[in-house]
This record gives sequence, C-alpha cells and structure tokens, in this order.
Amino acid sequence: MQHGGNIYKYAKELDCLADEIIDFSSNINCYQPDISCNISQNIITKYANSDYPDLKESIAQNYKIQTQNIALYNGATAAIYELMNALKGKKVYLYAPLYGEYEKAALASKKNIYKINRIESIDAEVEKKSIVVFVNPSTPEGSFYDLEELFLEWKAKKCTIIIDESFIEFEKHKSLRNQINDYKKLYIIQSFTKFYACPGLRIGAVFAHKKNIKALNTPLWNISSLDALFLEERLHDTSFKEASYLMHQEQKEQLQSILKASKLFDIIVESEANFILTQSSHAKELFEHLLAHKILVRSCESFDYLNDSWLRFAVKDKEAHAKLQEALGAFA
Repeated sequence: MQHGGNIYKYAKELDCLADEIIDFSSNINCYQPDISCNISQNIITKYANSDYPDLKESIAQNYKIQTQNIALYNGATAAIYELMNALKGKKVYLYAPLYGEYEKAALASKKNIYKINRIESIDAEVEKKSIVVFVNPSTPEGSFYDLEELFLEWKAKKCTIIIDESFIEFEKHKSLRNQINDYKKLYIIQSFTKFYACPGLRIGAVFAHKKNIKALNTPLWNISSLDALFLEERLHDTSFKEASYLMHQEQKEQLQSILKASKLFDIIVESEANFILTQSSHAKELFEHLLAHKILVRSCESFDYLNDSWLRFAVKDKEAHAKLQEALGAFA
C-alpha cells in the first residue's frame, strides 16, 4: 500500500460503496463538526483574488507568522514537489521512514538521495550545504523529536532544512515556525487537510522567509475559492482546536486500549500523533480479515525499514472503534 485513504480501490474489490468502508488508513482529525460555509453565487462565478489575502491573514494569525511568509498550494504534496524543484542543491538527506512523496519529488527534480535511519542512526553525518528533510511528528509511527541539537548542526553546515509539521497540532507540540526569519534556509511544510479534516479539499503551504516565498513558483488560482472559504471558516472557529485536542486525546487512548486488549500485536508504538503503528506476526491475515469486515487499515511495507508485518491505525470516533474492536475479537 503506497498511501492511505484509497477506499475506492477496496470498495471495488468488496463490491460495496466506498462509504461503507471504515477508513483507518487515513489519518484525518476524528473531530468533524458540521460545515456551515455560506456559498454565494459570487464564490462560484468570479475569479478569486489570486493572492488569497483573507486566507493568508487568517493563517498568519493562527500560526503566528506574517502573510509574506506563506505560499499556498493545492495540498502539501504539491508544495513538496514545487519546493524540491525550486531548491538548487542536489544532495538530499531524507530522515526515514517518512512520507514517500519526498523521495518521489526529489527524484523528479533529479536530485541525489541519501537516507538516514532516524530510528537507529539519527546522528548520522550530513554534508555541508545539503538539503535535509525531517517529518515531525514523524510518519508512520508518530514520534515527536526535539530537534534543537540537530537544527543547530544543520545550521552550522549551512544546510537547507525542510521540516514537515503536518501532524504537529494534534498534541500541541512546539513548532520551528518561529525560526523562519532567523534562518533563511528553513522551510516548513504545513498540510491543512489532516488537522482541519478536509482531505477532499486540497490546501497546503510552505512557511519560509519572505525572500524564499517570492522565489517559489506558485501558479495563479492555486487553490479554489471553496477551499479558501472552508479553511477560513475552520480557522475562525475558536472552539475547533480545543475540541479537536480533547477528542483526539480521548479517542487515541481508546484505540490504544482496544489494540492492547486484542493481544494480536507484538509491538504497539507510543504515538504523539493521530495514528498508532503496530507490528504483528499475523499482520497479512489481519489486514484481509479486517477488510472483509469493511475496515481498511494501512499496511506499511512501502515505508523504508518496515515490512508488511507493520499495520497503522488512525484514530477514529467511538463508533468506528467499536466496530474495530468487534472485528479484532472475531479474528481466529
């Protein structure tokens, strides 16, 4: 499995509707309040302001940065490809395992890739003036790293630093966004689809020094007016963040308890994100068993240093957890 969320493929295999599948492979915020966007005729029939000033102002206030530090893209993946293409360095160090599109984007930009096993050899040397990529909290296991020492080492070597913080809001972790004006070779990748529960809309961003933002090639009308309207509404919802945080904590504990109580997993990794990585000698059979119950989980063989004995479960709501618990209990 190359990516989570492909419910359509498995719905076809099961001959059912995609909505019938409970998607534990997709790590999207389980707190999803009703959408109350007021979609006027003008939203549809007029071109958006291609600078998206209102949305950028909302993002700037929410993330405590300046509007000139923001470049918007049609999802974080589009931001990754554009950033890799724009950066001049040829040597890219990927702290793996990590989101697979970083490697694809680097290869598409004809860069040379070097991988560091961050679990076993996080202190491995990187060359001066290289590009380093670190996802924090990490995927697929959800570890959060204090990057202070590494950050100082990268800076001393004048590296270009890409930090992906797409899952940072689920547990109120400390961000490196406040460093983008002090270190001009720092880029933060931010997905809005994970925490703000809108993968059907495509909104991602690069946060960086204003000179770097100006140098990026951002297409006109890079996101739709509907994308912008929705995210503005979410950002202005003052209760959303705290409600998300509280529900996430409760539901993650519940999911962890269900996985432990099943006694089907040899390893359950402590997570500081909205998903839990497990290892089981029965992983292949478990994947198929759960799928037969219309429950899709993430098989992790596509991640570096892992294989198909690793399964990842996204945090979901109580109803989804109850069905997972029932299905795990029926595994023989």
